[in-house]
Amino acid sequence: MLKDNFDKVNANIQAACDRAGRNREDVTLIAVSKTKPIQMLQEAYDFGVRVFGENKVQEIVDKYEALPKDISWHMIGHLQRNKVKYIIDKVDMIHSVDSLRLAETIEKEAAKKDLIIKILIEVNVAKEESKFGVMPEKVEELVSHVSQLPHIRICGLMTIAPFVENPEENRIYFNRLRNIAVDIERKKSDNVIMSILSMGMTNDYEVAIEEGSTMVRVGTGLFGARNYNQV
Repeated sequence: MLKDNFDKVNANIQAACDRAGRNREDVTLIAVSKTKPIQMLQEAYDFGVRVFGENKVQEIVDKYEALPKDISWHMIGHLQRNKVKYIIDKVDMIHSVDSLRLAETIEKEAAKKDLIIKILIEVNVAKEESKFGVMPEKVEELVSHVSQLPHIRICGLMTIAPFVENPEENRIYFNRLRNIAVDIERKKSDNVIMSILSMGMTNDYEVAIEEGSTMVRVGTGLFGARNYNQV
Protein backbone atom coordinates (compact mmCIF):
# COMPACT_ATOMS: atom_id res chain seq x y z
CA MET A 1 0.00 0.00 0.00
CA LEU A 2 2.73 2.46 0.99
CA LYS A 3 4.76 1.75 -2.14
CA ASP A 4 1.61 2.15 -4.26
CA ASN A 5 0.99 5.57 -2.71
CA PHE A 6 4.54 6.70 -3.45
CA ASP A 7 4.33 5.43 -7.01
CA LYS A 8 1.06 7.31 -7.53
CA VAL A 9 2.41 10.58 -6.09
CA ASN A 10 5.60 10.29 -8.16
CA ALA A 11 3.51 9.68 -11.29
CA ASN A 12 1.46 12.79 -10.49
CA ILE A 13 4.64 14.83 -10.00
CA GLN A 14 5.94 13.60 -13.36
CA ALA A 15 2.64 14.53 -15.04
CA ALA A 16 2.69 18.02 -13.52
CA CYS A 17 6.29 18.51 -14.64
CA ASP A 18 5.33 17.39 -18.14
CA ARG A 19 2.47 19.88 -18.26
CA ALA A 20 4.76 22.67 -17.11
CA GLY A 21 7.66 21.70 -19.38
CA ARG A 22 9.90 21.02 -16.39
CA ASN A 23 12.37 18.27 -15.55
CA ARG A 24 11.27 15.79 -12.87
CA GLU A 25 14.72 16.11 -11.29
CA ASP A 26 13.92 19.74 -10.42
CA VAL A 27 11.21 18.74 -7.93
CA THR A 28 12.01 17.11 -4.58
CA LEU A 29 9.32 15.06 -2.89
CA ILE A 30 9.46 15.53 0.88
CA ALA A 31 7.72 12.67 2.64
CA VAL A 32 5.94 14.36 5.54
CA SER A 33 6.11 11.72 8.24
CA LYS A 34 4.77 13.58 11.27
CA THR A 35 2.98 11.30 13.77
CA LYS A 36 3.94 8.24 11.70
CA PRO A 37 5.70 5.34 13.45
CA ILE A 38 9.35 4.56 12.83
CA GLN A 39 8.45 1.22 11.21
CA MET A 40 6.51 3.03 8.50
CA LEU A 41 9.41 5.38 7.79
CA GLN A 42 11.77 2.41 7.65
CA GLU A 43 9.49 0.76 5.10
CA ALA A 44 9.58 3.90 2.96
CA TYR A 45 13.36 4.07 3.38
CA ASP A 46 13.70 0.47 2.25
CA PHE A 47 12.17 1.24 -1.13
CA GLY A 48 14.30 4.31 -1.65
CA VAL A 49 12.83 7.33 0.17
CA ARG A 50 15.56 9.52 1.64
CA VAL A 51 13.92 12.92 2.28
CA PHE A 52 11.55 13.24 5.22
CA GLY A 53 9.80 16.28 6.70
CA GLU A 54 8.77 16.65 10.32
CA ASN A 55 6.78 19.31 12.17
CA LYS A 56 7.96 18.69 15.70
CA VAL A 57 11.45 18.84 17.16
CA GLN A 58 10.97 15.82 19.41
CA GLU A 59 9.92 13.64 16.49
CA ILE A 60 13.02 14.62 14.52
CA VAL A 61 15.25 13.82 17.49
CA ASP A 62 13.63 10.43 18.12
CA LYS A 63 13.51 9.38 14.47
CA TYR A 64 17.01 10.68 13.72
CA GLU A 65 18.40 8.37 16.40
CA ALA A 66 16.39 5.33 15.25
CA LEU A 67 16.75 5.52 11.47
CA PRO A 68 19.67 5.38 8.99
CA LYS A 69 21.98 8.37 8.96
CA ASP A 70 21.79 9.03 5.20
CA ILE A 71 18.25 10.40 5.57
CA SER A 72 17.79 14.08 4.79
CA TRP A 73 15.61 15.60 7.51
CA HIS A 74 13.66 18.80 6.89
CA MET A 75 12.07 20.84 9.67
CA ILE A 76 8.84 22.08 8.13
CA GLY A 77 6.79 23.04 11.18
CA HIS A 78 6.81 26.11 13.39
CA LEU A 79 10.09 26.17 15.29
CA GLN A 80 10.34 27.58 18.80
CA ARG A 81 13.61 29.34 19.55
CA ASN A 82 14.25 27.34 22.73
CA LYS A 83 14.23 24.09 20.72
CA VAL A 84 16.59 25.07 17.91
CA LYS A 85 19.60 23.57 19.71
CA TYR A 86 18.12 20.08 19.62
CA ILE A 87 17.95 19.82 15.83
CA ILE A 88 20.66 22.19 14.61
CA ASP A 89 23.03 19.33 13.73
CA LYS A 90 20.33 16.90 12.58
CA VAL A 91 18.40 18.70 9.82
CA ASP A 92 19.48 19.54 6.29
CA MET A 93 17.07 22.43 6.00
CA ILE A 94 14.70 24.53 8.12
CA HIS A 95 11.69 25.62 6.05
CA SER A 96 9.91 27.74 8.64
CA VAL A 97 12.04 30.78 9.46
CA ASP A 98 9.64 33.70 9.81
CA SER A 99 11.38 36.15 12.15
CA LEU A 100 14.77 37.71 12.72
CA ARG A 101 14.74 36.50 16.34
CA LEU A 102 14.41 32.88 15.21
CA ALA A 103 17.14 33.38 12.60
CA GLU A 104 19.45 34.86 15.23
CA THR A 105 18.90 31.83 17.48
CA ILE A 106 19.69 29.50 14.58
CA GLU A 107 22.82 31.56 13.91
CA LYS A 108 23.94 31.30 17.54
CA GLU A 109 23.42 27.53 17.74
CA ALA A 110 25.00 26.92 14.31
CA ALA A 111 28.05 28.94 15.30
CA LYS A 112 28.56 26.76 18.38
CA LYS A 113 28.91 23.71 16.13
CA ASP A 114 30.63 25.52 13.26
CA LEU A 115 27.79 24.72 10.83
CA ILE A 116 26.22 26.52 7.91
CA ILE A 117 22.44 25.99 8.12
CA LYS A 118 20.28 26.12 5.02
CA ILE A 119 16.95 27.84 5.61
CA LEU A 120 13.85 28.98 3.79
CA ILE A 121 11.88 32.07 4.71
CA GLU A 122 8.25 31.15 5.45
CA VAL A 123 5.82 33.57 3.81
CA ASN A 124 2.16 33.87 4.77
CA VAL A 125 1.16 34.62 1.18
CA ALA A 126 -2.58 34.32 1.79
CA LYS A 127 -2.31 36.45 4.97
CA GLU A 128 -4.24 33.91 7.03
CA GLU A 129 -4.44 34.83 10.71
CA SER A 130 -4.16 31.18 11.73
CA LYS A 131 -0.86 30.66 9.92
CA PHE A 132 2.73 31.50 10.75
CA GLY A 133 4.96 33.24 8.24
CA VAL A 134 6.13 36.73 7.42
CA MET A 135 3.74 38.94 5.45
CA PRO A 136 4.61 39.28 1.74
CA GLU A 137 5.42 42.99 2.01
CA LYS A 138 7.94 42.27 4.79
CA VAL A 139 9.84 39.43 3.11
CA GLU A 140 12.60 41.47 1.47
CA GLU A 141 13.32 43.32 4.70
CA LEU A 142 13.63 40.05 6.64
CA VAL A 143 15.82 38.51 3.93
CA SER A 144 18.10 41.54 4.05
CA HIS A 145 18.62 41.17 7.82
CA VAL A 146 18.98 37.38 7.89
CA SER A 147 21.47 37.42 5.01
CA GLN A 148 23.94 39.18 7.33
CA LEU A 149 24.18 36.11 9.56
CA PRO A 150 27.31 34.14 8.60
CA HIS A 151 26.17 30.65 9.65
CA ILE A 152 22.89 30.81 7.74
CA ARG A 153 22.33 30.33 4.02
CA ILE A 154 19.01 31.56 2.63
CA CYS A 155 18.04 29.14 -0.13
CA GLY A 156 14.52 30.24 -1.01
CA LEU A 157 10.97 30.62 0.25
CA MET A 158 8.24 28.42 1.73
CA THR A 159 4.50 28.86 2.08
CA ILE A 160 1.53 26.91 3.40
CA ALA A 161 -1.41 27.70 1.14
CA PRO A 162 -5.01 27.68 2.41
CA PHE A 163 -6.78 24.33 2.63
CA VAL A 164 -9.25 24.38 -0.26
CA GLU A 165 -11.49 21.86 -2.00
CA ASN A 166 -10.35 23.04 -5.44
CA PRO A 167 -6.53 23.18 -5.75
CA GLU A 168 -6.86 25.75 -8.56
CA GLU A 169 -7.84 28.31 -5.92
CA ASN A 170 -4.28 28.21 -4.58
CA ARG A 171 -2.62 28.88 -7.93
CA ILE A 172 -2.66 32.62 -7.22
CA TYR A 173 -0.71 32.13 -3.98
CA PHE A 174 1.91 29.87 -5.54
CA ASN A 175 2.33 32.34 -8.38
CA ARG A 176 2.70 35.18 -5.90
CA LEU A 177 5.42 33.36 -3.93
CA ARG A 178 7.34 32.69 -7.12
CA ASN A 179 7.13 36.38 -8.04
CA ILE A 180 8.44 37.40 -4.62
CA ALA A 181 11.38 35.04 -5.11
CA VAL A 182 12.08 36.50 -8.56
CA ASP A 183 12.12 40.03 -7.13
CA ILE A 184 14.57 38.99 -4.40
CA GLU A 185 16.77 37.09 -6.85
CA ARG A 186 17.09 40.19 -9.03
CA LYS A 187 18.79 42.05 -6.18
CA LYS A 188 21.73 39.60 -6.29
CA SER A 189 22.29 39.92 -2.54
CA ASP A 190 25.22 38.17 -0.89
CA ASN A 191 24.33 34.96 0.96
CA VAL A 192 20.90 34.76 -0.72
CA ILE A 193 19.82 32.39 -3.46
CA MET A 194 16.24 31.74 -4.48
CA SER A 195 16.74 28.24 -5.86
CA ILE A 196 14.05 26.60 -3.69
CA LEU A 197 10.32 27.18 -3.56
CA SER A 198 8.80 24.87 -0.96
CA MET A 199 5.10 24.94 -1.77
CA GLY A 200 2.35 22.43 -2.36
CA MET A 201 0.98 19.69 -0.13
CA THR A 202 -1.16 16.59 -0.60
CA ASN A 203 -4.17 18.57 -1.82
CA ASP A 204 -2.47 20.92 -4.27
CA TYR A 205 1.09 19.85 -5.08
CA GLU A 206 0.41 19.41 -8.80
CA VAL A 207 -0.75 23.01 -9.15
CA ALA A 208 2.25 24.12 -7.08
CA ILE A 209 4.63 22.31 -9.44
CA GLU A 210 2.98 23.96 -12.43
CA GLU A 211 3.71 27.30 -10.73
CA GLY A 212 7.36 26.54 -10.06
CA SER A 213 7.58 24.59 -6.81
CA THR A 214 10.88 22.78 -6.32
CA MET A 215 9.89 21.00 -3.09
CA VAL A 216 6.47 19.51 -2.37
CA ARG A 217 5.56 18.40 1.15
CA VAL A 218 3.26 15.39 0.93
CA GLY A 219 2.07 13.47 3.98
CA THR A 220 -1.48 12.15 3.77
CA GLY A 221 -1.09 11.30 0.07
CA LEU A 222 1.81 9.01 0.97
CA PHE A 223 1.23 7.70 4.47
CA GLY A 224 -2.54 8.05 4.79
CA ALA A 225 -4.45 10.11 7.32
CA ARG A 226 -2.52 11.16 10.40
CA ASN A 227 -3.16 9.45 13.71
CA TYR A 228 -2.55 12.02 16.42
CA ASN A 229 -2.95 9.38 19.14
CA GLN A 230 0.49 8.12 18.22
CA VAL A 231 2.24 11.33 19.13
